[in-house]
Amino acid sequence: MRFDIITIFPEIFNSYLKESIISRAQKKKLIRINIHNLRKWAKGRHKTVDDRPFGGGLGMVMKIDPIYRAVKEISFLTRGCTRRLAPLCKKKLKIILFTPRGKKFNQKIAYQLSKLDQIIMICGRYEGIDERVARYVADMELSIGDYDLMGGELPAMIVVETVARLIPGVLGKPRLLKERITKEKGFIEYAQYTRPEVFEPKKGVKWRVPKVLVSGNHRKIEEWREKHRIDIT
Repeated sequence: MRFDIITIFPEIFNSYLKESIISRAQKKKLIRINIHNLRKWAKGRHKTVDDRPFGGGLGMVMKIDPIYRAVKEISFLTRGCTRRLAPLCKKKLKIILFTPRGKKFNQKIAYQLSKLDQIIMICGRYEGIDERVARYVADMELSIGDYDLMGGELPAMIVVETVARLIPGVLGKPRLLKERITKEKGFIEYAQYTRPEVFEPKKGVKWRVPKVLVSGNHRKIEEWREKHRIDIT
């Protein structure tokens, strides 16, 4: 799986991608994450990637031309795919634009994306992105919630982590995924506890682990988990 992230702030990703499971997955070559500075594809001495909106309005809008050139160069369609095989390659690639009006990202979408070879993510900034990017360049518009952010970098990190953990070998525990994924490709979550069995935050107050979980009765434990499970779509 190859993730390509287009941004004007590439250093935002530095610490996040060098830690924990994501870092190990890259070292094992299970995933590849490339961060691309959009200004590389901007023209002119100042490498300008934004301009004033037509019709007036506040703020600046990101231009289509550097984004188009970036996506064209990064995509599989221009890297090793012949014209005859282009439709096949297209099926294995998704170009995602992050926008508050996009489809709400969830576990089912993450599962679908995990079957691809490459995901290109476009991170917007400023007041927005030229609408022609959504119409003609992106395959999918995604949102991570009903709120507005300063840019698409945080959503890109969320998509990388959510999708990467579904790729075989990334978690190192295939059984975990098998147990937690529903038939509808959602995700099962339930309350979990660990030691100490009894925790006293202050004298006279005791927070206990449910007795069934320390009973050793596996059938009852499974029944308890089934009763308290939450299906995340």
